[in-house]
Amino acid sequence: MSKNGWTRRLLPDSSQRVRRLVQFAFLLLNIWIGAQFYLFVRYIERGGWRVDRPPGAEGWLPIAGMMNTSLWLQTGNVPVIHPAAMVLFLAFLTISILFRKAFCGWLCPIGTISEQLWKLGRDTFRRVFFPPKWLDIPLRGLKYILLGLFVWFAGAMTAESIEGFLTSPYGLVADVKMLDFFRHMSQTAAIVIGVLVVGSMLVPNMWCRYLCPYGALMGIAALASPLRIRRVPSACIDCAKCAKSCPSNLPVDRLVQIRSAECLGCMECVAVCPAEGALYLGTKKRAVSPAFVAAAVAAVFLCAVGLARVTGHWHSPIPEHVYKVLIPEVASLGHP
Repeated sequence: MSKNGWTRRLLPDSSQRVRRLVQFAFLLLNIWIGAQFYLFVRYIERGGWRVDRPPGAEGWLPIAGMMNTSLWLQTGNVPVIHPAAMVLFLAFLTISILFRKAFCGWLCPIGTISEQLWKLGRDTFRRVFFPPKWLDIPLRGLKYILLGLFVWFAGAMTAESIEGFLTSPYGLVADVKMLDFFRHMSQTAAIVIGVLVVGSMLVPNMWCRYLCPYGALMGIAALASPLRIRRVPSACIDCAKCAKSCPSNLPVDRLVQIRSAECLGCMECVAVCPAEGALYLGTKKRAVSPAFVAAAVAAVFLCAVGLARVTGHWHSPIPEHVYKVLIPEVASLGHP
């Protein structure tokens, strides 16, 4: 078999193996951070074995990240409370600008779980489902409406009001409020999550596609990316396998390049393409390998975290005695 023949056979498998490795590594990191944060809260509540609060938990506070970014832009000073939320928010935004919507397709743990759900549904029901265009397009608009509300909320607040919010009892333990949503889940929340889980088995990336405002922002940022899925018509054999495999239901087989904000940069379409050189992720002149994307995404993430640690903009300097006062009362803290 020729060298080119080996390339055709091995690249599809390696591209998705590399992406899955990155996805599950980041998922495990989030599970570890979540477990450590849970143990920290239990330590504050009950005492015993001391566990430090992991700043990485602030990655689950995207609104705090947006608010802190707004505060930083208004004042020029890095916020003191929940600085890691801003650092991670900007890191993920940078990843999307540089490497397509790679945060959603390569890093986001919700995206990873959602992908496994729709693939489980595909294997179980032998197909996936997409609503007709007249319904699909308005539904996709929901996440942009939610994003608009959050951007307006963060952008309309003055520096003083943001600082007041973040230093309020609610703002100080916003991460604990987030944890308690899952620790003490209401029946309504459980039903909604159950519907989303079942729906995600039928419609690929249901939450990401229709309701995730964070994903909407990353998609808009990805429009500035120099990388795109590109099709070479002269090499294409018109098998349409790329379009059938696309989890965002994009017409990859009919376009020269994919500019849509819905493209995850997941390379599923490239992985199934049987025609060598017909489809690739990259610039107009150069393709990029999955290993390059994985290394670059990891580099941006690790550099952002490392720089924040070195400059002292990673940990929230909230004294332990403040947590001991606020955490037992967290259920009664209303939104300021």
